Amino acid sequence: MGTAPNPQAMPSPALIFDTLLSYQRTAALRAAIELDLFRAVGEGPGDVASLAGQCSASERGIRILCDYLTIMGFLAKQDGCYRHTPTSAAFLDPRSPSCVASIARFLGNPLMQEPYLRLADIVRNGKSTLPGDGSVEPENPAWVEFAHSMAPMMAPMAGPLGGIVLDGLAGPVRVLDIAAGHGLFGIEVAKQNSQAHIVALDWAPVLEVATANARKAGVESRYETLAGSAFEVDYGGPYDIVLLTNFLHHFDAPTCVRLLRKVHGSLKAGGRAAALEFVPNEDRVSPPMAAGFSLVMLATTPSGDAYTFGELAAMYRQAGFDRVTAHPVPTGPHTVVMGQAK
Repeated sequence: MGTAPNPQAMPSPALIFDTLLSYQRTAALRAAIELDLFRAVGEGPGDVASLAGQCSASERGIRILCDYLTIMGFLAKQDGCYRHTPTSAAFLDPRSPSCVASIARFLGNPLMQEPYLRLADIVRNGKSTLPGDGSVEPENPAWVEFAHSMAPMMAPMAGPLGGIVLDGLAGPVRVLDIAAGHGLFGIEVAKQNSQAHIVALDWAPVLEVATANARKAGVESRYETLAGSAFEVDYGGPYDIVLLTNFLHHFDAPTCVRLLRKVHGSLKAGGRAAALEFVPNEDRVSPPMAAGFSLVMLATTPSGDAYTFGELAAMYRQAGFDRVTAHPVPTGPHTVVMGQAK
């Protein structure tokens, strides 16, 4: 018998076709979410006629879409009926407490998708082709959508972040939550420490979402807001903790250092600045999600990037911090980078 061929030694164009056609996968999933298909599948009975009626769609369309979702692994099919896979049951059926289907609204926003149609031009110029400052344009309405729709994706990281920033801190603490968005991170700190007072900073329309979430969480009496630009408003203080969640990556290193210096000035001696970031390894190609986030910043900002821990630590030290540490979040692709004010 001859030696079996080694598949790894045989080049195949499959990766090329899969990549060029991946827009079909995105469109199919977004269509299913828009049609509320995953709720219908969960409620049963799962045959084409029933699903078409529940989704107000054609039987032909539902059959073809459900078959495609089955090929992708989002549904299972048996005897002509469709049912959930563990993934779709947990994360796409709106009846599930861990459903993240709402993230399709922000990730499908033109702000996030349109730049990729001109990516070659963006690579040539080294910055986004979006008007103004792209995703960091002042008062950008996309961040209201982010606050509304991305909370389910961020929620699993709030608990670990709260534990990291509060470690060893008891009693009254004042916390500034910069770029608060949905507010979940500051709210979680308030839930973990009943004497924590949170000041949430963001654009005024975004803060309406954060305030509503604070009210829902029962911490509104310890939650206040500060509207405006993180680079311009007076932070007040002094604070024990400053949160910078999913924020530094939008800017170049000198801008991050300037912001961190302002943060340092608002902290008590020994106070903590905690950034939640996608942090790639020094090779900048692993782990995949953290490293790949650099492309998002290239497409949507003038100068943002996914920074390595070494780069972030250098920024912190230039801004006057010491004891800079990295804390990978076990429930997501992020890392908490924390520095202590001198």
